[in-house]
Amino acid sequence: MSAIHVVIEGSGKHCHLTRETLDVLFGEDFELEVKKMLTQPGQFATPHKITVVGPKRSAELSIIGPCRNVDQIELAFTDATALGFKDVPIRESGDVLGSPGCKLIGPEGEIEIDEGIIIAKRHVHLTPEDAEKFGIVDKQIVKVKLDGERALVLDEVVARVSPEYATFMHVDYDELNAAAIFGVEPTGEILI
Repeated sequence: MSAIHVVIEGSGKHCHLTRETLDVLFGEDFELEVKKMLTQPGQFATPHKITVVGPKRSAELSIIGPCRNVDQIELAFTDATALGFKDVPIRESGDVLGSPGCKLIGPEGEIEIDEGIIIAKRHVHLTPEDAEKFGIVDKQIVKVKLDGERALVLDEVVARVSPEYATFMHVDYDELNAAAIFGVEPTGEILI
């Protein structure tokens, strides 16, 4: 089998909000605007921001749409440390149970969430066609080799297979910086 290459995208600190939280922070019936469509179908960056209040300091985070079933604040280790959050778990998206909470401030209100702060587990989204072609199944753990001057192998990468996905790998900026892959469209080789 030939090498399996995937485009790697960096994910900066951001949040996903429920409809109820959006109503508190921006006012009832507020609708998220599309600033830019993202590579995952139906997902979009918005021009809207909220403030996340940490034990040490606060930070503005962009909102990714559409609304989700749970509030989720995604940070890199560097972000979590700078804001003063401790024991932030590494989780797959949507798995916020038992994670730290915080205060969120928007232009129309504020809310305390009991949980929701995570560091996203590195993952590769795959279409069912690509997964079958590569011999990968949903939730399989793979490694991804990054080439370059600071080449490294990322272990514990979750393969997420769905007809709702486009084939791209997501890592946070701490991981991108560790591999010194910026500027160009980086790719990695999936190792099974």
